[in-house]
Amino acid sequence: MGIKTALPAAELGLYSLVLSGALAYAGRDLLEASKDGAHRKSFRESVRPGWEYIGRKMDVADFEWVMWFTSFRNVIIFALSGHVLFAKLCTMVAPQLRSWMYAVYGVLAVVGTMGPKYLLLLLGHCVGLYVVSLLGQPWLCLGLGLASLASFKLDPLTSWQSGFVTGSFDLQEVLFHGGSGFTVLRCTSFALERCAHPDRRYSLADLLKYNFYLPFFFFGPIMTFDRFHAQVSQVEPVRPDGELWRIRAQAGLSVVAIITVDIFFHFFYILTIPNDLKFANRLRNSALAGLAYSNLVYDWVKAAVLFGVVNTVARLDHLDPPRPPKCITALYVFAETHFDRGINDWLCKYVYNHIGGEHSAVIPELGATVATFAITTLWLGPCDIVYLWSFLNCFGLNFELWVQKLAEWGPLAQIEASLSEEMSRRVRALFGAMNFWAIIMYNLVSLNSLEFTELVARRLLLTGFPQTTLAVLFVTYCGIQLVKERERTLALEEEKQDKEKPE
Repeated sequence: MGIKTALPAAELGLYSLVLSGALAYAGRDLLEASKDGAHRKSFRESVRPGWEYIGRKMDVADFEWVMWFTSFRNVIIFALSGHVLFAKLCTMVAPQLRSWMYAVYGVLAVVGTMGPKYLLLLLGHCVGLYVVSLLGQPWLCLGLGLASLASFKLDPLTSWQSGFVTGSFDLQEVLFHGGSGFTVLRCTSFALERCAHPDRRYSLADLLKYNFYLPFFFFGPIMTFDRFHAQVSQVEPVRPDGELWRIRAQAGLSVVAIITVDIFFHFFYILTIPNDLKFANRLRNSALAGLAYSNLVYDWVKAAVLFGVVNTVARLDHLDPPRPPKCITALYVFAETHFDRGINDWLCKYVYNHIGGEHSAVIPELGATVATFAITTLWLGPCDIVYLWSFLNCFGLNFELWVQKLAEWGPLAQIEASLSEEMSRRVRALFGAMNFWAIIMYNLVSLNSLEFTELVARRLLLTGFPQTTLAVLFVTYCGIQLVKERERTLALEEEKQDKEKPE
């Protein structure tokens, strides 16, 4: 109710003013805190000299980001540029062989990076799942896939298999777990699709071409086998009008995002401050709320940049990869909360939707979410903090359905029906604001630390009650209303375009 209802322009203007002022106020406090803490002893390891012409130290607490765009930058550029070059040559000379070229180049890159023994290890997992897929039993394929995934996540098998990697370098563990984990998911997708479509007779060669596509190999995103196979098998793919311009724009946006994040880290030490709880406890409540929010925004930007770079290459190869994750700022329901759209699509197709059906019944939904988060826990690597994160998000997803069912209950449904559509939208936005902070707190547990999450919760809900609590909720409410207005505008534009399409 009220999803397509517009609010007065003056009201939306007030919301924009409040939100802008609150963000500026929190940002000023974080900037001052970063400046004051730059020379603290606890900051020395993660705040180091940055760009000389900026004249400030830089937050380097995220070693993955630093490695991607410093020591491994040239390797990444060289590998992806080589892929694009050879793909273009093959498309011009022998387009029917382009899928083979992708696989051969990917295999050579994996051997050059991780060594031939690691390649043989992955081939063993690929062949194992292929053989099981010949039996045509989906439950057996999924079971073996989960067992293979567990072998890369649980000791002593993890330590044993990591010994197959040749050499030693900074990102070795990240590349090992990334390449191995995504290989298992891809092989499982292949096996399940082969069981679902036995008439299509997918071969082992199809699996290898799917798995060793280099842009997706180490970091994803993952495309389910049916989508990848259909797109890569096109002999003469045709680009839609304006596609090259959109690819250039996405590439340019990724470069701008990388530079922006680097500049941001020279002024805001949002990753280092939470590691010093004594210093973080000195922050004002508004700055602490902004710090928690900015940590999740950064994680989204990091994922968006990574997938943006990879997706640019994939789109040059005439593929339609999964889109980057939805911005955390636009999330106020658990059902849309994910930081990897490819894995989310994989889980939804093979587990969540299969068990939960239409997601309208309480018991099937509970079973679907428990199964989904159990597999997610295995994917992330079982440990106490992952168990807690999975439990909280599983609860949040189910609690949304319970609240929805309660709102449909006779008396409450009558109360909402008596409200105007504008007031209904305001009431729902208020609940969305509370949900938004539940999403932040539940995910802050894994993205940062349990101790920092406890500090934020205590300051915002206990010592800061009621002034800080209500102020933060009102600012969030303003943001939710602006997001809803954006969604309303997009929905109306889509309706208009649908009406203008010729039948």
